[in-house]
Amino acid sequence: MLFLIYCSNFSELPVGSVCVTDVQLKGRGRTKNVWESPKGCLMYSFTLEMEDGRVVPLVQYVVSLAVTEAVKDVCDKKGLSYIDVKIKWPNDLYLNGLKVGGILCTSTYRSKKFHVSVGVGLNVDNEQPTTCLNAVLKDMSPASNLLKREEILGAFFLKFEKFFDLFMDQGFKSLEELYYRTWLHSEQRVIVEEKVQDQVVQNVVTIQGLTSSGYLLAIGDDNQMYELHPDGNSFDFFKGLVRRKI
Repeated sequence: MLFLIYCSNFSELPVGSVCVTDVQLKGRGRTKNVWESPKGCLMYSFTLEMEDGRVVPLVQYVVSLAVTEAVKDVCDKKGLSYIDVKIKWPNDLYLNGLKVGGILCTSTYRSKKFHVSVGVGLNVDNEQPTTCLNAVLKDMSPASNLLKREEILGAFFLKFEKFFDLFMDQGFKSLEELYYRTWLHSEQRVIVEEKVQDQVVQNVVTIQGLTSSGYLLAIGDDNQMYELHPDGNSFDFFKGLVRRKI
């Protein structure tokens, strides 16, 4: 489930515009899925402008990292228990094995620039449909001083501005170490299905990281390096992965 804000004309707003809502009824997720999100969910969109189309697909990873680091920062400043929000590639956020948020980036190209609309949804104080940050905090230790949506939103933009500047100046390599500490997939073994002479053959590969284009980098049992792509048909990106030799 993705909790995302989407407006067909949002890219027409000035660069740097931020839209925050309490409830959404027609949020758009990956593969045009439509989602509803209840009160208590932090939902916002903002705009970016970029010139290099090769790095636009990596923006969602910078955003994901800024969200997870913002949650850690707010918890630390408020003296709350540490909650470890993780990144599930490519754009989901998980906590204790349950999805608590997601990121969706869309872009349009005009006047020789890419206009990127970023949508973020994070379950802060709504226990449905999965769980939320405050529910986990309450289970860990009784506290009345829980997380507030506006605190996370403010912390997010402080983190994102820093990360985005690093990303634009030095590339995603400058953030990779932190990203790999935060995502769920280091050394994860996944099955890739390939069709060979009308037969489906399964191959096991081990995820090593990300390629320069933002797809998964993996190594096969034959020690060959592969780039893994989703097949485009499965809701779960880890089902039906397609591999390409590097």
